Amino acid sequence: MNPALETVFGPPSQSGFGSAVFSEQVDQAQDLEAAAQRCYRHFLGKQWEQFGEAAWMASWRRVYLREPGGSRSTVAELRAIADPETRLSVNVLLDGHENPGAAIQALSTAYDDAAMENLEVYTLGDGAALSGVLIAGRTRGGAATFLVFLMD
Repeated sequence: MNPALETVFGPPSQSGFGSAVFSEQVDQAQDLEAAAQRCYRHFLGKQWEQFGEAAWMASWRRVYLREPGGSRSTVAELRAIADPETRLSVNVLLDGHENPGAAIQALSTAYDDAAMENLEVYTLGDGAALSGVLIAGRTRGGAATFLVFLMD
């Protein structure tokens, strides 16, 4: 659980729009993507069933993987993602937030920590009107933090 991240981006929800933070234990690094998809599905709630898995997973793909021993500047890492759609979502997530300074600080506090062993970023959306990103991080102890951000 990351209180600062939740304060800025919201607690777990099934709103299907905006942002929410989820936490869970992920014992194996290779299970991080499956856990990220569970959080995404939960976030979408009834919309997942209404439009179906195929619609919501059509744009799902990993666009960033932090290399072991690599940079620990999540904001710089996010801004360096080359994919144009992801860059748009990242810009809105960071600069379009009602308090950009708090957003940047919360992301840095959560994901720049030396204990954060894995960091992955995924694109998401319905392939049409909605797009966004999911940031998944896992510590050496298996504590995982997921930030889901979906916009139109």
